[in-house]
Amino acid sequence: MANYKDIKGFHVQSLSTDPTASQAEGGSWASGGTMNTARGYGAGSGTQTASFVATGGLGPATSGTNKHEQYDGSSWTETTDVNTARSYAGGFGTTTAGIVCGGYQSSPPTLAITESWNGSAWTEVNDMNTATQTGALGGTSTAGFSAGGYTPGAEDDKMELWNGTSWTETTDMNTGRFYGASSNNAPQSATIVFGGSTAPMTANAETWNGSSWTEVNNLNDSRGELGGAGASQSSALAFAGEAPGFSAKTESWDGTSWTEIADLSTARDVVNGSGASSSSALCSGGFTPSATGATEEFTAPSDFSQMNQGQVYFNSTSNAFKVTDQPVPGGAWASGGDYPSTVVESGGIGSSSSDGLVVNNASGAPNAFKYDGTSWTSAGSMTTWRYARMLGAGSSTAGLMAGGSTSPPALPNASVLTEIYNGSSWTETGDLNTATITNSAGRCGTSTSAIRAGGKYGTPAPQDFGDLNESWNGSSWSEEAELNTGRRSQGGTGTSNTNSFIVGGGVPPNNATALCEKWDGTSWTETGDTNTARYQNCTSGSTSLALNYGGNLYPSPPPYSALTEAFNGTSWAEVADLATGRQYIQGGGSASSAIAVGGYGPPGAVTAATEEWTVPEANSTITVS
Repeated sequence: MANYKDIKGFHVQSLSTDPTASQAEGGSWASGGTMNTARGYGAGSGTQTASFVATGGLGPATSGTNKHEQYDGSSWTETTDVNTARSYAGGFGTTTAGIVCGGYQSSPPTLAITESWNGSAWTEVNDMNTATQTGALGGTSTAGFSAGGYTPGAEDDKMELWNGTSWTETTDMNTGRFYGASSNNAPQSATIVFGGSTAPMTANAETWNGSSWTEVNNLNDSRGELGGAGASQSSALAFAGEAPGFSAKTESWDGTSWTEIADLSTARDVVNGSGASSSSALCSGGFTPSATGATEEFTAPSDFSQMNQGQVYFNSTSNAFKVTDQPVPGGAWASGGDYPSTVVESGGIGSSSSDGLVVNNASGAPNAFKYDGTSWTSAGSMTTWRYARMLGAGSSTAGLMAGGSTSPPALPNASVLTEIYNGSSWTETGDLNTATITNSAGRCGTSTSAIRAGGKYGTPAPQDFGDLNESWNGSSWSEEAELNTGRRSQGGTGTSNTNSFIVGGGVPPNNATALCEKWDGTSWTETGDTNTARYQNCTSGSTSLALNYGGNLYPSPPPYSALTEAFNGTSWAEVADLATGRQYIQGGGSASSAIAVGGYGPPGAVTAATEEWTVPEANSTITVS
C-alpha cells in the first residue's frame, strides 16, 4: 500500500470531479415469496411487484410445464395454464398483457408457437418465423422482440419484432447466442442484449436502436443462462447465470460500462428475470443445481447518486483520511444582488445560489433575467406573456416554464403554454393537457424531465385546490396519478419526472398545510410533515435532502414567514431563517445552495430582494480498518 503520509494534504478529488455512481450501485437483494412450482428455463416478465412466469423445466432435461404464476410483490399465485407445455421459452409484457413464445418439447424439439395473455386466458396467435429456444426477449405485448436463441445445432443471431399480431424478421445481431438476457422492459427500438452461450459462454453486449446493432463494452464476467432487467439501452441489470458454475454475481450497466454490485444470496442459473428498471428487479426460480422456487428482489435507494461528497485527502498531522461534507443545518441566508425590479407571482428556477432564472411577467412584459451569484442580466423575452405563477424547472441554461395566465383575472384565463429556454432564447413546445395556474408547484425536475402537480385549473371547470398531475418527457406532457391531497400555492422540488416532492401549500377552505408527498414515477406517498404549515412557500433540493422557506401561515398570524426548514429524507428540522419574511418567492437550487428572489413582504409590498442560501464545508474523518 502507498505511503499516504507523503501526500500531506493533497486533494485526491476536486468537488467537480468526485466519482459518481449509478443508482443501482446502492442496491441490494432481499428474499421474496417462494414460487408454487420450483423451475428454471421459464418465460417471465413484468416488474418487481407485478411479474409472471409461465412454462419452464422442472429438471435440466424435461420437456417442461404449462404452469403460470403471477407475483404481486410478496407472494406467487397460480393462475390459468398456457395451452402448450414447454421449457426454454421466452416471455415479455405484463401480468395483464403478456406474450410467451418459442421453447422446447421432446417432439418437436424446438417450437415457434406464440401465445398471448389478456389477464384471464391464453390464446395461440401467429408463430415466430424461426422456431427457437431461450432467446433474449423484451418489450410489450404489442411491441416486443426476440433476439438470438437456439435452433437445433446452432446459436441463433436472428432478431424478430412482434407488433401485437405477427412477427417480422429484421437485422441480425452481430454475435449469435442463446441463454442471453436483455433490459426486458426497454422499448422495442432501444434495448441492450448481453451474455449468453456462444459455446463457450460470452460476455458480449450489443445495443439495438431500432434498425442496427452496435457492440458495446462487455460484461465483467462471461456467462449464459442469466437474468436481466432494465428500461432502456443505457440502463440494465445482469444477474445469476452459468459462468461456468452457478453464479450469484450482479452487474449494473449505465450506458457506458458494467459495474459489479451486490450479489444474490443464492447462486443459480436459468433464472426468470424481470424488472422495470436497473434499480428494481426480480430474480425467481432457476437451478442450484436442483430446481428452486426461491425469489429475490433487488432494490436501490431512489437518491443514491454519489460515492463521496467534497474532497478526500490525507491529513499528515492527525494521520487520518478526511472528507469534506456540507451539513445543511449549518447553512445561512445572505443578501445577494437585487432583481432589476420588484417581482412576484412569476416563474423562477435555478440550480444553485449562483444560478437563477426569473421571468418577471407581472408588468405585462415577458422579460427574463439570469443570476450569476452577483448580479442579474437579461435572459431574453418569452414568446408569450403570462401572469400568475408559472411552473418552472431546470436551470438558467436549460429551463422550462409552463402554465400561468394570459391575462388577469388569472383563473378563467389559465394557460397550457410551455416554453423551453436554452440559455439564450425561448421556444414554445408541447402544451400542458390542462390549463393551469401552477401556484409555485414548480422546480420538480429538469427541462427534459419534470412534474407539475396541484394548483388552480381554469378548464374544464375552475378548481381552486387541484390534485391533477402531469409528467414532462422533454417533448410532451402526459397525465399521471393524482396527488393524495389537492392543494395550491405549494412548494415543489425534485430531480426528474420519477423523483419529485410536493411540500405544504393551501387546502380548503383556504388554510396552510404541512402535508408533504413524494412522487416515484407511479404514485404519490405521504411522507414526514413540515414543522410549520405554510402555503405560497418555496422548496429546493431533492426527495432526500430538501429546503423549504418563506410562505404564508394563514390563517395564523403573522402571515409572512421567514422560516426555513431542512428535510433529511425522513423528517424536517428548522434551520436559519430568511432575513425577511415573504410569500410567493421565486427560487430554486439544492438543499446546500439555493436562491430566494422577490415576493410579497410585510405589509404586502412587493420586493426585489435576493437572498442566497449556502452551507459551509465541514471536515469529517474516515476510519480505515
